[in-house]
Amino acid sequence: MTSSEVFFDLPAKKSRLEALNADLSKPEVWQDQKKSVSLQQEKKRLDREVAFLAGLYRDKEELDVFLELAREGEPVISDIEKGLEAFVHKLEEAELVTLFDEEDDARNAILTIHPGAGGTESQDWAQILFRMYLRYAERKGYKAEILDMTPGEEAGLKSATIRMEGDFVYGHLNQEIGVHRLVRISPFDAAKRRHTSFAAVFVYPEIDEDVEVEINPDDLKIDTYRAGGKGGQHVNTTDSAVRITHVPTGIITQCQNERSQHKNKAAAMKVLKSRLYELERRRKREKIEKLEDAKTEIAWGNQIRSYVLHPYRMIKDTRTRMETGDTDKILDGGLDDFIKAELVYRKQQKQAGAAG
Repeated sequence: MTSSEVFFDLPAKKSRLEALNADLSKPEVWQDQKKSVSLQQEKKRLDREVAFLAGLYRDKEELDVFLELAREGEPVISDIEKGLEAFVHKLEEAELVTLFDEEDDARNAILTIHPGAGGTESQDWAQILFRMYLRYAERKGYKAEILDMTPGEEAGLKSATIRMEGDFVYGHLNQEIGVHRLVRISPFDAAKRRHTSFAAVFVYPEIDEDVEVEINPDDLKIDTYRAGGKGGQHVNTTDSAVRITHVPTGIITQCQNERSQHKNKAAAMKVLKSRLYELERRRKREKIEKLEDAKTEIAWGNQIRSYVLHPYRMIKDTRTRMETGDTDKILDGGLDDFIKAELVYRKQQKQAGAAG
């Protein structure tokens, strides 16, 4: 067994896949819907991982062949360079997957954005972040669904909720939780003064049918209202939008994406279950801050990342100290380097904690 096989644990993944296939061939498994759904999801994920790693090893073997031909004097240098560049890129992807070691990393995610104090300025910043994450989803090949979007009075957003589906979406976006700070010349200030704005990003793992989250119906306050539209035939003439308040925690979720009130309620309930699950998960793990408590601190001293567009251009992460002057790339969804740096930092912190 090679060291790379030990590092990526391919034999273990293949063994688990064989066991899953054996379980899914049993009729009794299909009588338990939650269990069968959970097993199918795990199988689908492992199928992708095994195929990816098997392809990685095939690419390595091809490079070995080219290197042997080069030693024999064959003109294959350009082939080696192209193959090596592609192989390194795939190796970095495989390395990233090994950083996803938490229970919920493989789940889909629900991302919400809330502006801080500052009215239009902060609301506009929330909309910039909203676009940044949609572009990030597009770059990664994730499926993004806007569940709710409440516009500001003049510009920007009062709040937004996006559901994202794909490989390790929560593992990636979980690193974005926190306050994001923007410094720029305000487009809303006639005197062209520099302004500082804040917005908070929260990310929750989407809960599947295999996870039980008990909610007492008596704890819920459900309101319906007319969904917003852009005019003309798209204006919703019925109270199809749904807002659900979980009274004990004060958590509010809403959805107006669907024309059906029933579908909007189902989507809002799914978001609520995800948020309650995440809140309880963090309590059990004794996090320093509770996710919901952080919402009152969308201001100075709590930011995870600063985006400075004036008097110079720089984006810096306060946790990993990573920074870049290519602000346009980041705001256009190029977040991979920041997210990977935070994942490495998370791994290092765990290792340090275990060693201590």
